[in-house]
Amino acid sequence: MKTVHLTINRHQYLELEKIALGAFSPLMGFMTEEEFENVVERMRLLNGSPFPLPVVLDVSEERIRAIREAEQLTLVHQGCSVGEMKIQSLYCIDKVKAAERIYGTADPAHPGVGHFFRLGEYFLGGPVRLLKRIRFEFSDHEWSPQETRCVFAQRGWKTIVGFQTRNIPHRAHEYLLRLALEFADGLFIQPIVGFKQQGDYTTSAVLTAYRTLIEGFLPKERVFLGVLSTAMRYAGPREALFHALIRRNYGCTHFIIGRDHAGVGSYYGTYAAHELVSLFKRELGIEILRMHGPFYCRRCDGVATEKTCPHWELSPDQVRHISGTEVRTLFSKREEIPPELMRPEIVKSVSGLSLFIEEG
Repeated sequence: MKTVHLTINRHQYLELEKIALGAFSPLMGFMTEEEFENVVERMRLLNGSPFPLPVVLDVSEERIRAIREAEQLTLVHQGCSVGEMKIQSLYCIDKVKAAERIYGTADPAHPGVGHFFRLGEYFLGGPVRLLKRIRFEFSDHEWSPQETRCVFAQRGWKTIVGFQTRNIPHRAHEYLLRLALEFADGLFIQPIVGFKQQGDYTTSAVLTAYRTLIEGFLPKERVFLGVLSTAMRYAGPREALFHALIRRNYGCTHFIIGRDHAGVGSYYGTYAAHELVSLFKRELGIEILRMHGPFYCRRCDGVATEKTCPHWELSPDQVRHISGTEVRTLFSKREEIPPELMRPEIVKSVSGLSLFIEEG
């Protein structure tokens, strides 16, 4: 069997690791051409399991010449062999057509599309084996699906709500977390720490802010914080479904999908993710909590949603929408952030940190 060494970048290494650890289960390897097409067109793997986003190993045209005759790859990162892959498929795709299906747009200004377009010209598909887990700055904060399931069992949790985030928690996030804790045994907060776009919050800022919230304002014995080192895809509804499947694999029984989940700019409808996930709800193995709002209502003097407050229709001037974009803008301009948008303690906790990613 001819084996070729292929050097992979950090993003590819993270994808390899998540496949091998079961975070992307039931996916067992980088997608073959047939798997890729099925996922893009039908949001399903070949076995029929829901799976909305491609997971691929891209290779440049320059490197493909050395791979064409190979049957197996040794995957190398920074000079160390970290994985193996059996080659079952080598293919090219129409990236514009695929982007329109995956992201709903082929606009290169869309950060997910831009990242997709920068991938190599060829894709390799086949099953993988992990030889060595990745180590990076926040590895001590990351747990595998097997490890989180053990933690949940040790704590006696039967119902666990998963919460996906890439942001510092504002009042709307906190409202959703409290709702989850009202009925579940435990809450698993799992920020994304892989590729994110320029202007997103740094991992240090996100973790510091959540530690402040958990330590000071939530029942910390019922909350578990751990990062997820995979890329944000900014694929809106499809990514919401992807995030739900990942948290199922980590042992969550429920998953929160809120307003414009995994969205960016104005590419997706406010609750488009709710609509898409509803089409698969009987197949997911995890219950989706489709959350609306929340916003701050001056009349109610608190955070509410369209389902609990009449004033968003009757007195819209009394409603202050809690926007992550607005909060980021206030942070970037070093302006005061009103307490109805974010707890002052959280603002203070991140005040001396580098808040934003300077290069995606």
